[in-house]
Amino acid sequence: MHVRVLIMALPVKAHVYPHVPLAWALRSAGHEVCVASQPDLVDEIAETGLAVVPVGEALNLEDAINTMPMESDKRLNPWDLMRMEEFSHDGLDDDFVHGVSLVMTTLGFPPVSYGGLVDDLVDFARVWRPDLVIWDMLVFAGPVAAKACGAAHARMVFGLDLIGRMREKHREVMARRPAELREDPMREWLEPELARFGCAFTEDVVVGQWTIDPVPPSMRLPTGLHHVPIRHVPYSGGTTIPAWLRERPRKRRVCLTLGLSRRELAGRERAVVSELLEAVADLDVEVVATLNAAQLAAVSEVPDNVRTVDFAPLHELLPTCAASIHQGGFGTMQTVLAHGVPQIVLPSGLWDTTLKARLVRDAGAGLYAEPDRLTAAGLREMLVRVLDEPSFAAGADRLRAEIRDMPSPSEVVPVLRKLTAEHRAYGTA
Repeated sequence: MHVRVLIMALPVKAHVYPHVPLAWALRSAGHEVCVASQPDLVDEIAETGLAVVPVGEALNLEDAINTMPMESDKRLNPWDLMRMEEFSHDGLDDDFVHGVSLVMTTLGFPPVSYGGLVDDLVDFARVWRPDLVIWDMLVFAGPVAAKACGAAHARMVFGLDLIGRMREKHREVMARRPAELREDPMREWLEPELARFGCAFTEDVVVGQWTIDPVPPSMRLPTGLHHVPIRHVPYSGGTTIPAWLRERPRKRRVCLTLGLSRRELAGRERAVVSELLEAVADLDVEVVATLNAAQLAAVSEVPDNVRTVDFAPLHELLPTCAASIHQGGFGTMQTVLAHGVPQIVLPSGLWDTTLKARLVRDAGAGLYAEPDRLTAAGLREMLVRVLDEPSFAAGADRLRAEIRDMPSPSEVVPVLRKLTAEHRAYGTA
């Protein structure tokens, strides 16, 4: 069965890049793939060799965050209001569950789909007629377009499936309430959008007909949803391996990175770069810090044992490392896990970063520091432990083995083809 696959990607590199290995696995198997996204990142997507179509207006996430009002000298980032990590627990208060669902539906999800995105995507889907739409878990224009053209559709999750967990808990809350009090913010938002294209609201518009999930099984949040596991294959764009990275390190090497998203979205930087460099100064290690000029602007002196580079491909750098210090972003953490490197996580506090950091600690693969408790001395102590205590390397090896046992993108392709045949609404567009 030949399938056409439309991928709806959020125009942020950290969200686009994980799609690329699966997209090329589909292409290599003889299927057609097209990526749709707002204009912000179409040139970078085209450089992956995939076909791309711009839809909607530019999202400009960086400008949106930088123009938010100030309070107590801190930017009001709506993601800070969304305490999604609480959904890893049971026994949540009903009002809390409903309140978070309302906040997410008001502040979190709709802005990503404004600017004519839904209409443009539906128009393109009805012309191009995909058999399958794979959509970013935050971009609900994807399932609307799939319903409007009769395609099967699946979510791609980035990190822990907090949305699936939130939806599951909210449905439990609604079931306990009298019929007249069963408010459903997600349905109230999406139902009118679907109706514009002659479609009815169904639960899969929120959680997908199935979910493509790269998270190691032992770290995955329990839900009743159909999750299709996929091995994370690191991708960071086309890069040239520098000469220094081709040489064997003379000392134990430590990777220090704050990820791509913190550069692109310019949000509140929780980790102070000067403290990070102070923590590793004079240790008998070689530190490779992927920091750009803006991140180093307030640093008066870089320690002698630190090499700063604007960018280095993590999938080439990490195999040479004995430890990693990072911010807990999806792509960074997944790549660290895939290479079995013990880690210290400095979570930004956004989305699932703190929860993932705790799961890494609980798995014995690393340590983490709460953002507001980070000190240079504390980080130094953690790094010495992670480097010197063999248990951390053993824990990291266990998670690496778990990831290697997950199906590769090419092995997932037949599964997607079968599910597409089962869910595609032929002739209904």
